[in-house]
Amino acid sequence: MSESLPAVDIPQDIIALKYPLRRFFDALRGEGPARIVAMGSSSTAGRADVVPYPARLEMYLRQHYAGPLPKLRIDVLNRGRGGEEAPTELDRFDADIFADRPAMVLWQVGTNAVFRKNEFNFQQVLDSIAEGVRRLGQHPMDVVLIDPQYVTAMLRDDKAELSEQMVSKIREIADAAKVNVFRRWALMRHWHVQNGVPFDQMLDPTDRPDMLHQSDWSTLQVSKALCQAITDAVPPGRWLIDQATS
Repeated sequence: MSESLPAVDIPQDIIALKYPLRRFFDALRGEGPARIVAMGSSSTAGRADVVPYPARLEMYLRQHYAGPLPKLRIDVLNRGRGGEEAPTELDRFDADIFADRPAMVLWQVGTNAVFRKNEFNFQQVLDSIAEGVRRLGQHPMDVVLIDPQYVTAMLRDDKAELSEQMVSKIREIADAAKVNVFRRWALMRHWHVQNGVPFDQMLDPTDRPDMLHQSDWSTLQVSKALCQAITDAVPPGRWLIDQATS
């Protein structure tokens, strides 16, 4: 059903990753599997009847590379846990990320520090994100941070300003470490403001009264955009062109 809903723009200037994904490129050249770990909270883990983005991303990446690399397997491992935030996720890095030796880590972070701001220390969360990025940088893997979703719950009362601060700080941390950010906040805001997509379409209809979690439709669209961002950031290689045309 979600596939039949109207398409939205995916602006290149919003989704483009700043740095090439060299480790994922190397994994594509290998015998496989090319492994990606998705770390995060409920946006990653999934909820209710919404297919989580890691499962969709895995499908889209496999479809994209099926032609040039038919024998290569691409796996996206879902390591999301609902309600978590950076300080507790750090405790899972060894078992849930490093043990799998992925070529890339997607870390969706920052939402719960805003939505449940009375339960988290904002600065501690930022410090934990920076520490997590530092630890990830000690391993041979690409890192992509995914910032919060642009939804009603993140815009209520004083949360709008805090959300903008979180988005800005995540980008600052990423820039300092020279890692990528997938700008989910800006992308979804573009859909709402420029494409006129109502929040009712972007929100899970069962998520009341919170109005925090994305619908199956918007999760699908974000997954497509993330797939495009990843494939666009893979460095060009003669070998890949040769595989596609052979």
